Amino acid sequence: MKHWMRTGAIAAALALPTTAGAQFGHHHHDAGAVQKDVTMQVHAVASDAVEIRLGPYDLPAHTSHDAMPQAPDFYWVVPFDGWLVAYSPSLLDADGNDIEAKLLHHVAFWNTGRTDFLCPNKEEHVFGAGAELTRWPPLPGFGYEVHHGDRIRISTMFHNPTGTAYPKAYLALEVNYVTETAVESGIPKLRSVYPAWFDVMECGESGYDLKVGESVRVGQFEMPEAGLLLAVGGHLHDYGRSVTVVDATRKQQIAKLTAEVDLKGMLDSVPVVTLLSRGGYHLAAGDKVQVAAEYMNFSGQAVRDGAMGIAVGYFLPDDATAMDAFQGAPKEKKTGKK
Repeated sequence: MKHWMRTGAIAAALALPTTAGAQFGHHHHDAGAVQKDVTMQVHAVASDAVEIRLGPYDLPAHTSHDAMPQAPDFYWVVPFDGWLVAYSPSLLDADGNDIEAKLLHHVAFWNTGRTDFLCPNKEEHVFGAGAELTRWPPLPGFGYEVHHGDRIRISTMFHNPTGTAYPKAYLALEVNYVTETAVESGIPKLRSVYPAWFDVMECGESGYDLKVGESVRVGQFEMPEAGLLLAVGGHLHDYGRSVTVVDATRKQQIAKLTAEVDLKGMLDSVPVVTLLSRGGYHLAAGDKVQVAAEYMNFSGQAVRDGAMGIAVGYFLPDDATAMDAFQGAPKEKKTGKK
């Protein structure tokens, strides 16, 4: 499918390396060769959407994420007051044609000015995707609130397990939004939600070694505030089977996200499940939430740093003012696995 190049820049970008600690990313990545030619361009694609395009990436064939030169982090400076409501990532070649999604190890959006309410050692994790290229749909009436001047850090990691080299690959991320100006013109005001990242590695590094055969890893969180979980999406790697979220306090399953994989166990997709039809899932302050990632690695070989297990949900607090405590950047500190 042709993915046409668009024009109409509405924001400038700076190619700056991150100054945050390793605990702010998905993986620790040793310093080495760097993708030097990657830039970021931001274009308007509609009155309520921008495309953030990163590239070109040089992705040699048969190259693991540890050996692949990676690009520095980029920063998108939000040019409006309003809400982000949907995200759609795509991988493209130099002509704008879709290429294999499995080349993307992960992309992550982080709000540098806000603290993650489940992991106060981290910046607030706004959006993420991997080889499943999760397209997060809009939830009518809800959005992630942003303000003019907010700096969204965008980190990426690539690998190329295929036999085809891609000397000029691009990552395009379409972001839909609703502005305060649109609300003032008559669009109903959105209710602000907070991303809730339930990671099996809890508040440490997300990656862990994948052993041979069947494995299950479980993480647990205690909810600091009460509210509704409105939707849940998942992130796994190859050989992943499912991500399950359980209310351990009430011993109730909130959602099970079953991955689609090919015959070789390579990941195709992980679903997003909305809970709006049942009014959301209410969690009380102090409730324990468990997340479990199930894998079946039948390759015969363990994979170093080869697994992740994350369920991310939109959380609507009962008391929005209680979330004010999470404004401001996190303090860097050493926690969890390095």
